[in-house]
Amino acid sequence: MSDGRKRIAVALDASERSRLLELARLVGPAVGVLKVGLEAFCGHGPELVRELAALAPVFLDLKLHDIPNTVGGAAAAAARTGASILNVHAGGGAEMMRAAGERAREAATSAGLPVPKVIAVTVLTSLDAAALAEVGFAGAPRETALRLALLARQAGLDGVVCSPEEIGTIRSACGPEFLLVVPGIRPAGSAAGDQKRIATPRAAARAGADLLVIGRPITGAPDPAAAARAIADEINGA
Repeated sequence: MSDGRKRIAVALDASERSRLLELARLVGPAVGVLKVGLEAFCGHGPELVRELAALAPVFLDLKLHDIPNTVGGAAAAAARTGASILNVHAGGGAEMMRAAGERAREAATSAGLPVPKVIAVTVLTSLDAAALAEVGFAGAPRETALRLALLARQAGLDGVVCSPEEIGTIRSACGPEFLLVVPGIRPAGSAAGDQKRIATPRAAARAGADLLVIGRPITGAPDPAAAARAIADEINGA
């Protein structure tokens, strides 16, 4: 994507439905994708996703992770909301990822909806090497993320969520058509918050990210639309 606007997925991480819809209307024209996460979905359900999908493409970020049959059914239900992108945890394994992709595509086609991109989360951007070691993953985050990305591609998924640090490695291994959705994006001068592996929008775009997930630097700004436009300009200058 050459248009910086289209490469921004704004994370609508709010709890009140009125605020979520207000943010969506404010920033929808200035970004490419609206991201709905667990807080918003648990509070307001599939109907909110349908409302937002009428305003802009939606990335339904639920990070599904369960046995293959359960995730397949959940992915099918997610696809019927009209979401353009949905995701699972790569740690659930190849069979689970394959079930998610197949069931989501079948459900969307049966409902007469566009087929969503189904992607897998590799390693959360809140985790570093020490945190990975605590849960039994040996090696650096980059090695784990690459291994999971290759598994996702083998399972027939469309791409992965990875941190800025893994963009180049995964792009080289998985090819130019593999969708790379990258959180942990912080404009220069922004607080890192709970993210460990981060980059500026310009750096992530230059590294080859397709879609940049950006939340608080946009939604917490006095003028969210202006903040989004400024980030799009930065990306275009990459």
